[in-house]
Amino acid sequence: MVCLMSWDEVGESLCPVARSLAVLGDRWTLLIVRELFLGTRRFDAFQAQTGMSSHLLSLRLKRLEDDGVVERRPYQTRPHRYEYRLTAKGKDLHGVVLALRAWGLRWYGPDPAVGPAVQLIHTVCGGEVGSASICVHCGEPLHARTVEAKFSDAYAAEREARRASSASAKPAT
Repeated sequence: MVCLMSWDEVGESLCPVARSLAVLGDRWTLLIVRELFLGTRRFDAFQAQTGMSSHLLSLRLKRLEDDGVVERRPYQTRPHRYEYRLTAKGKDLHGVVLALRAWGLRWYGPDPAVGPAVQLIHTVCGGEVGSASICVHCGEPLHARTVEAKFSDAYAAEREARRASSASAKPAT
């Protein structure tokens, strides 16, 4: 007899990889986490940079909030508007994002004509961040607060085009 595990049951497994995937196991959620590390805080900016529908984005942000990865903070009361910030649990995903970035650079990029979309700089020593969670230049541990993202001109233009397109698609109120 084959016993199949439903997606909801994955989070109940004793396996830490399965339990982590229950929280982070889809591309949309990881794009939200990437955006949080790049400084995105507001719903409309997440939507513009990920291309997610508002419904899907709401569901993913709520799941991250329920799992303690992000917290919502009000920034406006009329109407109520919130920004999202990584919690300590969320900040611990920094190494995961660095590892995923390194894997992507190795197997899918960068375009030799353009170079890497994002250059990560360790603000403590000024060295470029690699795939390790320790700076290869100074030996200090890397944390989200000590890593600065510098966008290539092409990637900055891509992000601005998404932001502008998203802003122009909104109905005037």
